[in-house]
Amino acid sequence: MTTTVNAAALALGDDALVLSHRLGEWAGYAPVLEEEVALANIALDLLGQARVLLSLVGDEDELAYLREERAFRNLQLVEQPNGDFAHTIARQLYFSVYQRLLYGRLAAGESEFAGLAAKAVKEVAYHQDHAEQWTERLGDGTAESHERMQRACDALWRFTGEMFQPVEGLDIDSQALQSSWLESVTAVLERATLTVPDGPRSGGWAAGAGRQGLHTESFGRMLAEMQHLHRSHPGASW
Repeated sequence: MTTTVNAAALALGDDALVLSHRLGEWAGYAPVLEEEVALANIALDLLGQARVLLSLVGDEDELAYLREERAFRNLQLVEQPNGDFAHTIARQLYFSVYQRLLYGRLAAGESEFAGLAAKAVKEVAYHQDHAEQWTERLGDGTAESHERMQRACDALWRFTGEMFQPVEGLDIDSQALQSSWLESVTAVLERATLTVPDGPRSGGWAAGAGRQGLHTESFGRMLAEMQHLHRSHPGASW
């Protein structure tokens, strides 16, 4: 693998790994039993993607459990705390729409990621559908659910611009990807009777330096929990 391909695999793998862990935190806390299963399945899909991508770079366990915070290249969006259920759904909507569009383009190409993307895009289609259905259900539900869903969409909007920054090793038209993403997300929010946030998605007031290894405060705590067992028993076999 070339250095540029490694960089891209690490970025995409870290996205999947970190979001998988965040979704796994819902185990035992989801609002209904069906969502326990749904969120766990999405988390497992993402973990499978992470394993394949990280194995392109090196040892998947070492990369997951022995790197320091600044060595991770995931988007800041995926590391955001779960918050309430609406917050988790907004995060999932923003990311799954992006991931489906990205993998669709990669699957149609001839890069090293074409095979993985062709398989993963089918999984991500379900992730997106799940997020869209819940966005509409919460947005067009009670006054309380509408308010929570709108608040979640607004809070996470500033993290979405980072998804369309160029990634070394990915030959993708980022501007076209962003336009398609905005169109899709806007349509979902309108169906959910929600307002498309008007805050900045780029520039000084936006967020997003995860690709450069700069992360939010909550990520350090999440990483400590995720890596605790492996670091506590180095070299152990199970």
